[in-house]
Amino acid sequence: MVLLSFDIEEFDMPFEYGKDISFEDQIAISRAGTVAILDILDQYKVKATFFCTVTFAENIPDLIKRITETGHELASHGYYHSDFKPEHLLQSKLKLEELSGKEITGYRMARMMPVDEKEIEKAGYTYNTSINPTYLPGRYNNFNISRTHFVKENVLQIPASVSPLVRFPLFWLSFHNLPLSIYKTLASWTYKKDKYLNIYFHPWEFTDLNDFERFGFPGYVRKNTGLKMIERMKALISWMKAKNYPFGTFQEFIKNLPR
Repeated sequence: MVLLSFDIEEFDMPFEYGKDISFEDQIAISRAGTVAILDILDQYKVKATFFCTVTFAENIPDLIKRITETGHELASHGYYHSDFKPEHLLQSKLKLEELSGKEITGYRMARMMPVDEKEIEKAGYTYNTSINPTYLPGRYNNFNISRTHFVKENVLQIPASVSPLVRFPLFWLSFHNLPLSIYKTLASWTYKKDKYLNIYFHPWEFTDLNDFERFGFPGYVRKNTGLKMIERMKALISWMKAKNYPFGTFQEFIKNLPR
């Protein structure tokens, strides 16, 4: 199964590059990208999982309704994107359940940062997908962690997909910067080995990020954003469907795991 997911959040990334952005623009940019994603998923009849912050969810009630009513899964991405306290784990779960009317069973930490699995269990989550099991300078050093799903503290851990052997990450930056043919080769290799893919993206990638003065992003972040990203995602989904890779939500994936 292909676990296609999107971390939908207030677009605060420009702050990391020394740029200011209003809260209204943070919401508007992520909203536009989320609409583009949902349109693609509708077009190809694909189900996905949306990891959402409470802050963003409170500002897009119509899109939360669209996500849940069209069969996608809603999961927690925390209360705020740039602030975390352990109590936010339960608070975000309860608030997202209130806003959506759906049970929230999954969690992904903002920026895939470490999170205490005991706290995840205590908050009542079934699964956690906050691990990128690779090495990325200044961000991750997780070569010691299993590439594939495992259980820790009674919570199913589902790491983001990386290739066998060299553990090349298949996350959003790879998708933007690799030739699509190479990304497909790595994805196919990983899918055949693991029998699933866990790949994630963000709504703002589907908007034009090329204004350096406004956002301050380096070329490897800006590359293939906006309309180019929309077309690349369509091409990836079309290729996967042609190979008969089934798509599903994390909840569906977990139901099909051997007991």
